[in-house]
Amino acid sequence: MVPELRKVYNETFKVEQFNAFLKALNSKYPGAIEFRLAETPVFADKAFAQKMFDACESIIDVITDPSFKTITERSIPVAERVPNENGHAHMIAFDFGVCANEEGVLEPQLIEMQGFPTLFGFQAWYPDLMRQYFPVPDNYSQYLNGLNHDSYLQQLKEVIMGDLPVENVILLEIKPHEQKTKIDFYCTQEYLGIEPVCITDLIQEGKKLYYLKDGQQTQVKRIYNRMIFDDLRAQKASLGKFVDITQDLEVEWVPHPNWFYRISKFTLPFIRHPYVPATWFLNELKQVPADLENYVLKPLFSFAGQGVVIDVTPEHITNTKDPENWILQRKVKYAEVIPTPDVPAKVEIRIMYLWKDGWDRPRPAINLARLSKGKMIGVDYNKDKEWVGGSVCYFEH
Repeated sequence: MVPELRKVYNETFKVEQFNAFLKALNSKYPGAIEFRLAETPVFADKAFAQKMFDACESIIDVITDPSFKTITERSIPVAERVPNENGHAHMIAFDFGVCANEEGVLEPQLIEMQGFPTLFGFQAWYPDLMRQYFPVPDNYSQYLNGLNHDSYLQQLKEVIMGDLPVENVILLEIKPHEQKTKIDFYCTQEYLGIEPVCITDLIQEGKKLYYLKDGQQTQVKRIYNRMIFDDLRAQKASLGKFVDITQDLEVEWVPHPNWFYRISKFTLPFIRHPYVPATWFLNELKQVPADLENYVLKPLFSFAGQGVVIDVTPEHITNTKDPENWILQRKVKYAEVIPTPDVPAKVEIRIMYLWKDGWDRPRPAINLARLSKGKMIGVDYNKDKEWVGGSVCYFEH
């Protein structure tokens, strides 16, 4: 995406160097990285970055509007609504595909968004280490909004910890040490000191929650929530007894679980922006588009791409029994934008925002990227391919 940087990177790339980088990366927490990392980062200049930020800020205008909670009330399933919701999502992620418009100019197109954490810990460590092995100019960084390594971690700490002692804050997940993202939990623990705790290890006494820290029962006053209800439902039968977090409990959430639903695919039909594909709730669709092959059908209440219909037919639309729970979204066509030793790769960039208590709106902080050569971004579509997988975008500053 920055041709001169791409040329230098590709011409100087050595497999031995990449393997040395991976060895160093895996040495800190052996076996903890269970997803493929791409052989290359992404480079984006100021002009392209500004396009993404313009789209993000336009969406944030919708999220910060006083009516937002009212229009998104229906997004939260009744059985999964958690009490004591706060006023904003502490973390928001915006996923953009790198696409080419009709003139062939590269532009971002929003794929989806989530009011939920992502790899906020790992993305501080992995790109910093990558710079030691590969040519990344000093005026390019994974950090956004003027942040650097130290100021970013300070901001992350303030958002997650608030003003509480470290022992009263936990990272909550289902079997955290078995998750593919566990490397992020370990990085977060290293940077902030908070422990990953399984929901089955929570202890409830009245409205208070506790966990065992160094063998001592310790109160949980704030939860950095990494648990998704979809996963909890899927694993419920095998977990045994665990605390029902939809109770009225004396605990703060970062971010509160309800924001996972409010800021999601559900939000897309309310946004109009050149870099946000046109989207409708299926029950509000006035007429089926004549070019239906250019649209994708997505269930509102699913995670990680489950249930998405890529090749939509009129029958899919007429036979959908709960159209209010589906969206029809214009497809985006990823540009094959990253030259690699064989075929070019497509790119998705996730802009990650933090929203500290007291701020009137969230602020961009850091990012991640994913490279793909398959029909869709994701592990299942990129098996046995190289120069694909998790990555980072270094932005021009």
